[in-house]
Amino acid sequence: MADKILLIEDELKIARTVRLYLEQAGYQVVTVTDGALALPSFRHEHPDLVLLDIMLPNVDGWEICRKLRAESGTPIIMLTAISEETDRILGLELGADDYITKPFSPREVVARVKAVLRRVHGSIQPPQVIRAGDVAIDMETYEVTVAGEQVVLTPIEFKLLAALVRHPGKVFTRLQLLEHLQDTAYIGYERIIDQHIKNLRAKLGDDGRKPRYIVTLYGVGYKFVAHGKQDA
Repeated sequence: MADKILLIEDELKIARTVRLYLEQAGYQVVTVTDGALALPSFRHEHPDLVLLDIMLPNVDGWEICRKLRAESGTPIIMLTAISEETDRILGLELGADDYITKPFSPREVVARVKAVLRRVHGSIQPPQVIRAGDVAIDMETYEVTVAGEQVVLTPIEFKLLAALVRHPGKVFTRLQLLEHLQDTAYIGYERIIDQHIKNLRAKLGDDGRKPRYIVTLYGVGYKFVAHGKQDA
């Protein structure tokens, strides 16, 4: 069955064009033009990926992204005319997986969608559970638990945590962690890693000042501590 894309975009010309290209690429597409309808549509359609505009009537894309992330790890790609770095960082802080600035080529949108979904579907390893301390990562179901409690992560957060947990105690530079995010739009933006680590810590219930799981080695990078306490 084809992957389903929820396109939340109020500019009808853009929505029609993007939908046409996505459908030609083999995706199912559901279009929403009002921010107030975004969450009900998401809950009803259960899409595999969300394309989310920022400037929407009634409820803006920032708020929609925040609410989507509170209940789901479904990949989100932001579509916006805002190009400032601070706004890109804000989107990442809220849990977006990618960010496309208008004007854009619809072919670029299709390529980004394929890349994000490839990370979700293609990076899953044969059935196995990776464990380190009280953190468990099921590579088949994409589920993460901490002390038995399930934690919802974005695809990028999942991939970063899996890299760290596979090698507890190993120090990864930011560049090495970026290399684990093949096909992302942010290769080369090392500060993006810092933001994803911050998001991961929040979801793991970790404190950057007194880390139990992810330890910062200033000027070097990050490592995962298997037994929940800093050993450096």
